[in-house]
Amino acid sequence: MSTPSQSRNEILFERAQRTTPGGVNSPVRAFRSVGGTPRFIVRAEGAWFWDADGTRYIDYIGSWGPAIVGHAHPEVVKAVQDAAAHGLSFGTPTEGEVEMAEAICRLVPSIEQVRLVSSGTEAAMSGLRLARGATGRTKIVKFEGCYHGHADSMLVKAGSGLLTFGNPTSAGVPENVAADTLVLDYNDPAQLEALFQKVGDEIACVIVEPIAGNMNLLRATPEFLQTMRRLCTQHGAILIFDEVMSGFRVALGGAQSLYGIVPDLTILGKVIGGGLPVAAFGGRAEIMRHLAPLGAVYQAGTLSGNPVAVAAGLATLKLIEQPGFHERLGNQAKRLTTGLVAAAAESGRDFCADAIGGMLGLYFAPRLPRTHAEIMACDKNAFNAFFHAMLDRGVYLAPSAFEAGFISAAHDDAVIDATIAAARDAFA
Repeated sequence: MSTPSQSRNEILFERAQRTTPGGVNSPVRAFRSVGGTPRFIVRAEGAWFWDADGTRYIDYIGSWGPAIVGHAHPEVVKAVQDAAAHGLSFGTPTEGEVEMAEAICRLVPSIEQVRLVSSGTEAAMSGLRLARGATGRTKIVKFEGCYHGHADSMLVKAGSGLLTFGNPTSAGVPENVAADTLVLDYNDPAQLEALFQKVGDEIACVIVEPIAGNMNLLRATPEFLQTMRRLCTQHGAILIFDEVMSGFRVALGGAQSLYGIVPDLTILGKVIGGGLPVAAFGGRAEIMRHLAPLGAVYQAGTLSGNPVAVAAGLATLKLIEQPGFHERLGNQAKRLTTGLVAAAAESGRDFCADAIGGMLGLYFAPRLPRTHAEIMACDKNAFNAFFHAMLDRGVYLAPSAFEAGFISAAHDDAVIDATIAAARDAFA
């Protein structure tokens, strides 16, 4: 039973915990990493959202990436309303699906054919199955700290040695499922060389976030990705770029366009749904032809290419194709991180920040991390204190020291200045 002193957020969280494990439908929302009561958001507009108590926050998660044009953009909302007025779902092909596929193939040249699904997890899981089916091999290579959804074979952490098989990091994942997932260190090309020398002809694919966002923001080095591309080509393995976060956010052509590297398959999500559930996997036509109904690799989804979700995504892609969009977005992100670093320096804090396109990384460390181990060595307690100090000042950051942040086109100079001012106060 609630008490008169409880906030609306606290009341909702108590209710939620009775019927939902942990009170949330995705773990990071529970605030377990930072402590305190989650904010239950009731509406959003532009760079802001409001919680159940009516408190307004500058939002730096943007639905974890999709809200690149800002919340409730009028053109996106109208596209959704128009689509919904014709029906919510048909279970048949629609013209919108064709337009979405054409847009993705046009904007990401490595993708010759693409299939739409409903979540990044589904896209990554399907891409891995496709890679195995196309190569006839079973082994998968991933990197510690990269997140590719919660499919069983991806919930794996490295073993005790360099070339050990992975061990499950989630209950419910059988060891035999994880046994063919090999986990290496991010940004270590020498490990890649050693692994491919040992078992290269057994590897179906290498999957990587070219710009990681689930261990905070971490950029791959060019040498790391170039080595990966060369070894996959040499040994007949499929290179998969997971650009669920970075796709269309760091650049119109994704991270692969910045690095100048052509993957065999690409995983997309977030921005292509404009805030509604759309994801995709695509790549070379010769690989994609292994999918049913053309090939023997089965994949299906009742709500794949949902007409309302596709409408939101197409409207969003149209907006971000406008000339100079990503340049402006990147400039605002860098303006923010530069201001935050300066504010921290005034208080003598060990703090640094990075930005690429519309992605942000905040680190309580003396220098920018370049590896998963350096990310894990950042001062988590300092971040937690900073998170709550910013929350108290109306700024909502990712509620974890190990998640990237996001800005949108709606984060104008006034919003950035207000954030830096809040940070200066919080650091002090």
